[in-house]
Amino acid sequence: MADEPDPVPAEDEVLVRVRATTVNRTDCGFRQGRPRVVRFVSGLRRPQRPVLGSELAGVVEAAGPAVTGFRVGDEVFGVNSDRFGAHAELVRVRQSAPLALKPAAMPFDEAAAVCDGAILALTCLRWAGVRAGQRIMIYGASGAIGTAAVQLAKHLGAAVTAVCNTRNVEVVRSLGADDVIDYTAGEFVREGDEYDVVVDAVGKIAFWRIRPVLRRGGRFVSTDFGPKGQVPILAALTAIPSRLGTRRVSLPIPRYRQKDVLFLKDLIEAGAYRAVIDRRYPLDEVVEATRYVESEQKTGNVVLVVGG
Repeated sequence: MADEPDPVPAEDEVLVRVRATTVNRTDCGFRQGRPRVVRFVSGLRRPQRPVLGSELAGVVEAAGPAVTGFRVGDEVFGVNSDRFGAHAELVRVRQSAPLALKPAAMPFDEAAAVCDGAILALTCLRWAGVRAGQRIMIYGASGAIGTAAVQLAKHLGAAVTAVCNTRNVEVVRSLGADDVIDYTAGEFVREGDEYDVVVDAVGKIAFWRIRPVLRRGGRFVSTDFGPKGQVPILAALTAIPSRLGTRRVSLPIPRYRQKDVLFLKDLIEAGAYRAVIDRRYPLDEVVEATRYVESEQKTGNVVLVVGG
């Protein structure tokens, strides 16, 4: 922890006093420089962003003269995806960033845990073209992306089979999954099952393992490069199907947009979405929080509480 002068918002920025933020997979990836391609953005030899933290919820402390969408005192939530800096008491955010007024009834800690996992999940579901009536499997359904994907796929009208470990079965079921498979109790690829879409929300399963239950014309979507970096290669190979009905592999590129935060706000206010929180840490325990996230044992989100 270090003391720095208070930042001053630029013409088109708001200064947000952070009340809560998260430690997420994106933060850990930038800190570690993994996968290696991240280093072209995060720094080739050492991290270029001294303060991480992309998700946030807080109160607008000041606004630049060109800001029209927010006022001092507004309670906001969102994700500072291209600039980070939310692991601090104050952070500058462009008014055009994925930022919106916080749902009034939602506490800051819950609001901070909404956007990153949900926007990544939305990206996967949109790339796969998930729609009502389809069958979808979500592997890694208990993480930040997975818990979001279960709820969003149900909102789109899909029948959801969620795969997670024993301790998270009831949590995932409570999010609306139609079927929950405990992968520690046996094989999750079951004979006779067929899916239109399989989402690997943790980037850990091989396409060849899931292929037997993926319908012809179906799509396998991963949030990461997968075992031995296979996903980008397979995505390229299946980009132009050799014949009608072949299975496709996708590694979606996320886009963080303000309209998606507004969409999530509407779902929250309608009672159709909630953030799942595993643990809360005070900001000065960010190292401990990061270690826990990097253990890959978390359920949903890990929150840093910055202000009371």
